[in-house]
Amino acid sequence: MDVLTGRAAGTAAMAPPPAPLMPPEAPLAMPVQDLARWTRPARQPSTRPAGLWLRRLLVMGGAAGMTMVAAWQMYLVLSVGGLTLLEAVVLALFVVLFAWISFSCTSAVGGAIAMIGHGRPLGIDPHAPLPPVTHRVALLMPTYNEAPERVLAGLQATYESLQETGAGAWFDVFILSDTTDPDAWVAEEAGVLALRARLRAEYPGAERIFYRRRPKNIDRKAGNIGEWVTRFGGAYESMIVLDADSVMTGDAIVRLAAAMEAHPDVGLIQTLPIIVGGRTLFARAQQFAGRLYGPLLAQGLAWWHGADSNYWGHNAIIRVAAFASEAGLPHLKGRTPFGGHILSHDFIEAALIRRGGWGVHMVPGLEGSYEEGPPSLTDLAIRDRRWCQGNLQHAAVLPARGLAFASRVHLLTGIGSYITSPLWLVLLLVGLAISVQARFIPPDYFPSGATLFPSWPAQDPVRAAWVFAGTMAVLLLPKFIAYALLLFSARRRGFGGGLAAFAGLVVETLISGLAAPILMVVQSGGVAGILLGRDAGWQPQRRDDGSVPFTDTLRRYATETLLGLVLAVTAWLIAVELFYWMLPVILGLVLAVPIAAGTARRGWGAAFARLGLLRTPEERDPPAVLQRARALSEQLAATGPVPEAVGRLAADPALLAAHRAMLPSGGLRPKGDVGVERLVGLAKVEDAETLAEALAGLTAREKAAVLGDATGLDRLLALARA
Repeated sequence: MDVLTGRAAGTAAMAPPPAPLMPPEAPLAMPVQDLARWTRPARQPSTRPAGLWLRRLLVMGGAAGMTMVAAWQMYLVLSVGGLTLLEAVVLALFVVLFAWISFSCTSAVGGAIAMIGHGRPLGIDPHAPLPPVTHRVALLMPTYNEAPERVLAGLQATYESLQETGAGAWFDVFILSDTTDPDAWVAEEAGVLALRARLRAEYPGAERIFYRRRPKNIDRKAGNIGEWVTRFGGAYESMIVLDADSVMTGDAIVRLAAAMEAHPDVGLIQTLPIIVGGRTLFARAQQFAGRLYGPLLAQGLAWWHGADSNYWGHNAIIRVAAFASEAGLPHLKGRTPFGGHILSHDFIEAALIRRGGWGVHMVPGLEGSYEEGPPSLTDLAIRDRRWCQGNLQHAAVLPARGLAFASRVHLLTGIGSYITSPLWLVLLLVGLAISVQARFIPPDYFPSGATLFPSWPAQDPVRAAWVFAGTMAVLLLPKFIAYALLLFSARRRGFGGGLAAFAGLVVETLISGLAAPILMVVQSGGVAGILLGRDAGWQPQRRDDGSVPFTDTLRRYATETLLGLVLAVTAWLIAVELFYWMLPVILGLVLAVPIAAGTARRGWGAAFARLGLLRTPEERDPPAVLQRARALSEQLAATGPVPEAVGRLAADPALLAAHRAMLPSGGLRPKGDVGVERLVGLAKVEDAETLAEALAGLTAREKAAVLGDATGLDRLLALARA
């Protein structure tokens, strides 16, 4: 066996694995929370910073003040000839949208104050000697139909880095699978056996790497974590929740665990995951933006959130007792997409933990937390569709009793991050309608009622230009604040120097500016679809290659292209000046297909890399843990595509023994289990005369159900050996 790649895992061992793939259970109750009832907890976090109200006054009061000034100026722009109904709509929309961007701007100003003052939430000093860990911590890696070699490569690199700290004995690792693809499921099992075999010689604790697959992925990721808590959570003080693309350094993990021990009234600590590994132009632009502007924005959030911070679903440490007692999510009333299981569970879990009296903190200054971004605009849109549905569900949680003020703000911003797209689109269309009215519809010189003046739309073009310039300044100011801070820090070398960083800022701004109108239309369509009752579903994410056939891209972005052409023709017919005024939006929409296709190509990303543009510190000088993860991923992927599950089990006795051992109830049908996939799959397998016939007749879910049934498994193996 090739112990480096894990090829033919288990063929060297003809006996079952030497240690169980799950530990003894340590149940912990996790009651479902009642959003309508709340008892004030006696516990309150002692980590709440002094003067927090002043910070919030600066951020929120500053945003309110900026919005009032902008609203007055916009009113003066629109009210030259009296405020018509359409102009009133534009004014109202402008006020809401300006408040949105000004809030982000003042939060960035707070981030600058925090970065200049070298703030360290919870006293975590990344440069101090590693503190000791004395309580058991679980690392949880949920996965859903991901490439097993990619997931396990990142996990192995994280595990090895953790062992190098000398504190590895305090940590257990759990791979929590919700995978429905049967071939990927068996590949996960084989991969875990191979991973333990690779690590066993050097790290005796490798037997504490566990694997569990749920036959039914009830409540998705939140249900996956919740099921682990109720079965095993009682044995652990804290859990670090990862994502399938997460990589963390042992240094960061140990510091998080020690901070949780040092602050017994803190329930959750969220890191700032840095986006890495981008190869397409779109991914590299996102990666650059996240690395340059992300720390500023995250520092701002941590600065005014205090102990009332948020949770982003991964790369965070959570006190198990706090999560179990406070974060049991209820099902929302009504039908999907608004009712049912809460999709964007992380915001709600953080709000409920804080409601229970625990502190929730963000520590953006702690290095060593990494993730990957979507490789293309299309992949971002697909992910956003699911997040959109989850965030709109937050409206049902907003009235919950006992939520902290900041928690309600988090929920509102989650809703606003998607509602603003249709608002921008409506603002654009109403503004265009005003222009059409002014150009083609004559003024009403004799409106009903007594009046001395005719009624027609009129605006102040000079003041409008200043309002536009001010709006753009507020929108772009956080980027330039981040760049200014970079110039006075040693981090600028990681971006290739000040000039290279500025060139990257310009390129990223152009790409994001062209993509913004496309995302506006895509997200508006997503919101409309959700309001019409269409469920977003739960699709696995692509992690690397963003390319798709050109015809698919053309079909996907036909609406955006057509809308751009309509806007271009309409604006040109009204006035050439209006056409040029709207050109940034028109260009993004008309060029939606080439923008989406081109930025999804690795070749374009490589070309910009050769020019030294959009570079990040992690690309220029990759941390050891990321180098190790990439090398392992390439080596494991070299084994070829995922093999067919039945043939793999039939050829590998050790893998087959482990597979049988991990089946719930030994593969016997629990009383009352009348799942359609299981029953239909068993019938198809029983009727089949050959393995090829059986596999051809089974759907993926039916095949997975049969592989999880002792009788069905035996029948498939008999066909394989016939």
